[in-house]
Amino acid sequence: MFRNFKLVPNVIFGRGCFSQLDEIIEKQRADKDAWAVFVTDDVFQGKDLEKRIPLHNNDLLLWVNVDDEPKTSYVDKLTLEVRNTRSTLPCAVIGIGGGSSMDLAKAIALMLTNEGSSTLYQGWDLIKNPAIYHAAVPTLSGTGAEVSRTTVLTGPEKKLGMNSDYTVFDQIVLDPELIRDVPRDQHFYTGMDCYIHCVESLEGTFLNEFSKSYGEKSLDLCRQVFVDNHPDKDDKLMMASFFGGMSIAYSQVGACHALSYGLSYVLGTHHGIGCCITFDVLEEYYPDGVKEFRTMMETSGIDLPRGLTANLTDTQMETMITVALGLDPLWENCLGKDWKSIMTRDKARSLFLKI
Repeated sequence: MFRNFKLVPNVIFGRGCFSQLDEIIEKQRADKDAWAVFVTDDVFQGKDLEKRIPLHNNDLLLWVNVDDEPKTSYVDKLTLEVRNTRSTLPCAVIGIGGGSSMDLAKAIALMLTNEGSSTLYQGWDLIKNPAIYHAAVPTLSGTGAEVSRTTVLTGPEKKLGMNSDYTVFDQIVLDPELIRDVPRDQHFYTGMDCYIHCVESLEGTFLNEFSKSYGEKSLDLCRQVFVDNHPDKDDKLMMASFFGGMSIAYSQVGACHALSYGLSYVLGTHHGIGCCITFDVLEEYYPDGVKEFRTMMETSGIDLPRGLTANLTDTQMETMITVALGLDPLWENCLGKDWKSIMTRDKARSLFLKI
């Protein structure tokens, strides 16, 4: 059975297109009492972008903190806050920020129409009801969250996304001007998330021409950004993120993302830097990709933290391994159907000890 993959139905791209957001959301305002929620990274409080958000009188500007990776408890708290704001549901939920902010917007839009805690929906196709109309405005590029069918959440027992066709955004606004001033380290870490998406997809056992076409183009754009330092690198990285997200949509990521989930669950390591730290020890599985990654890292003047797992307790290490090995599709994509005989707990431990 072939997957009937759902795409983002509406995309607007170009420098300055953020100014059209009000016009786009206006189509959802069916009556005078309609209201929207702008789920916005609190790093923009008091900044110029805050003044540009097209708020109407009834709208809610919901500042979110993403110092930590999104947690199910935080999603439940934010959803309750939105529910308690008005007696009716919002007509739209708009995520403005990086991957974590976009994931929170997806999760809130889903949980407004589905009962219970978000922990109940960590997995594949567990969402029962369509989400509130939701849109994304990325201010970082690389995660592919703007096009993916998942919202990655850390719960009390696992780090796992809510994977569903209902998760996919209804609209994305890709304005390269919004990523112009991203700090160097953050720019690299999120960009490498995209690069690693492509390597894992292109070298995976799930590879097909759909994934290959998007992955190869995204990889080429990443090289133009991080090797050539192209003058239009912001435009190129924004499209690399889009294509990179599409490349894994009909295949999967692999060993790096699986291990990084374990790292994040135990140590709270942010996704982008966590993927970089993990990828750097995976020469055995992605030799050419790791070699090129290190060249890009040197060119960008990035030094990765080391020794993160040196002082872990046995319990922490075992938890890290359990979370990582719980992501069956990722390992199968990397190593094939017999992956459990290859990636044993001892092997996973040896990789974590290199980090």
